[in-house]
Amino acid sequence: MLAHMSIAFRIPMSGRSTEERHRVSSPLELLFDLTFVVAIAQVASQLAHAGEAGHAFDKLGPYLMVFFAIWWAWMNFTWFASAYDTDDVPYRLMTLVQMGGVLVLAAGVPAAFAQSDFTAIIVGYLIMRLALVGQWVRAAVEHAEGRTTAVRYASGVAAVQLLWVAWGFLPPGMRPWLFLLGVVLELSVPLWAERTGMTSWHPHHIAERYGLFTIIVLGESVSASAIGVQKGLAAHGVSGALVAIAVAGLVLLFALWWLYFLEPAGEGLSSKRGRAFYWGYGHFFVFAALAALGAGLEVAVQAGAEHHGASDTAVEYAVAIPVAVFLLMLYVLHAPLVPEVVIRPLKTAAAIILVLVLPLASPLIGLVGVVIGIAVVAAALVAATLVDRAIAARKAAGDAPETV
Repeated sequence: MLAHMSIAFRIPMSGRSTEERHRVSSPLELLFDLTFVVAIAQVASQLAHAGEAGHAFDKLGPYLMVFFAIWWAWMNFTWFASAYDTDDVPYRLMTLVQMGGVLVLAAGVPAAFAQSDFTAIIVGYLIMRLALVGQWVRAAVEHAEGRTTAVRYASGVAAVQLLWVAWGFLPPGMRPWLFLLGVVLELSVPLWAERTGMTSWHPHHIAERYGLFTIIVLGESVSASAIGVQKGLAAHGVSGALVAIAVAGLVLLFALWWLYFLEPAGEGLSSKRGRAFYWGYGHFFVFAALAALGAGLEVAVQAGAEHHGASDTAVEYAVAIPVAVFLLMLYVLHAPLVPEVVIRPLKTAAAIILVLVLPLASPLIGLVGVVIGIAVVAAALVAATLVDRAIAARKAAGDAPETV
């Protein structure tokens, strides 16, 4: 593993093996991820502030736009690293440049939400993307077998950045449409590039990287909940409602973490590499939902500290909708990868329906009851899935032929 090797000044970027044993995230990848902690914290915090003011829906557009930039930059680095990580000095320095771009982007998040000023967002994004172009150029020069694919990546990524530069000079009314065009083009570059040959990304490494990013986003949700508790304590002191919502939020996040890691993504990606784009792209909704859930929990904790009666339904759906999206995407992403998903689809569907219906009972059970109910549904889905697995394991053991 590269993490335990002495660092060479330069290693030929000839491509990693898809069969490499015990491939795990490198220390550099983990450090790289920490810069995204800052960016995700900023965007979730801004969404929470909008929710506190009752304008969460108005800020949903900026949230999705900024989160796309964060997710897409992380995703492109991750898949490139899985195929071409050399962990030498030039690679590390280029990664440092990308990390700087993430921090510039993060610094521009407040202005994007408050004044619709995306200047710093664009600058940070361009830094990340152009550094990635440099990585692909190096791969094209040093890896003859993958040269055509690498050249397509480098040229495609570079070309799309011209659109983002132009986007910054357009009148506000035209920007949403050009943004959608930019998203389509960004998503199309890997599809076009890999038509000439798929890069040698490692399935279990990719699954681990996505799992780690899921933990990062969940961690930001925990942090957001803690911020909500701090604000609630400062404004109103300790209350039963505040404690109940805080505990329920932690249980909910723990249950979602448990559910995510029940599905064998690494095995699925290994056996069905052709569906990697579907799985990888679809995770945008998983990550965006989890970050939005953190913002929703922060607002819910504060709202619970202020009163004990029926709450604004919008606050409750700020928790319910992200949970429902997360549960739905778990099935949608893994069903095409594995012969049979671990979490039964009927139970997933029932959980989604219950989560979305619970806010309608707010006049009877209030905000506290709704959040507790959502946490109970998620925990019950975990328990039901564990029971299903235990029954299946017992049945498999009983059906196994006896040996003499």
